[in-house]
Amino acid sequence: FPLFLQVTCNCFTISNGEMQDVGVGLYPSMSLLNHSCDPNCVIVFEGYQLLLRSVREIQIGEELTISYIESLMPTSERQKQLMRQYCFECDCLLCQNQEKDSEKLAGEEHAWKEVKDAVNEVRYPKSKEEWKHVLARFQNLLSSDIGHVPDTNIYQLKMLDCAMDACINLEFWEEALYYGSRTLEPYRLYYPGFHPLRAVQLLRVGKLQYSQDMFPQALETLKQAYNIMKVTHGTDHSLMKTLMEIKEECEAMMRIQ
Repeated sequence: FPLFLQVTCNCFTISNGEMQDVGVGLYPSMSLLNHSCDPNCVIVFEGYQLLLRSVREIQIGEELTISYIESLMPTSERQKQLMRQYCFECDCLLCQNQEKDSEKLAGEEHAWKEVKDAVNEVRYPKSKEEWKHVLARFQNLLSSDIGHVPDTNIYQLKMLDCAMDACINLEFWEEALYYGSRTLEPYRLYYPGFHPLRAVQLLRVGKLQYSQDMFPQALETLKQAYNIMKVTHGTDHSLMKTLMEIKEECEAMMRIQ
């Protein structure tokens, strides 16, 4: 058991270009990095290669930190997960100030708890029929009058994200863009500065705007993605190359018009 715990603690979840989990890997040197909910470094992957990227200026002698968990969770949930999985409590400034917790759980509690239950019940769908079922459930919740839940509520945000994924898988591009656009402001709120998740979300929305011939909007969104991604991923990352290709195509289409 202690050995299993140690291996679990020192594993990194491998993500694909769109930050979706595809496996688990053991990277011993990276396991020396300590946790902060507001870290000065992030980890991104290029295939199975793990890249450590600094996301702000680091002073001489300053400790390098990464976040072991999803920082979107409220403070109490983050603390529970850290204790359960890594056996420690975090005392970073974000945890001390319980920053943004009120926004994360904004809205009528009975309403967002229903949204939370729906989101937690979703297992990654494997067929179009399953995606249709997921989308229908979320559409019902989003159009119902169960109570007011703002898009900044983290469970509402997760539902919008999942609805966007469903629409992309079902090739409902216009609807995918509608849900994706609603996520951008909450992403900006919860992932300020340089964060790979925000960069990827901007890229996804920019691609959807481009696919619907919204070239000026797409270009603006892709520029925002570029400014973050050059820090979080670096200019040589394959995702950055994808972004640059779409951005150049977008600029070319605007010149033609």
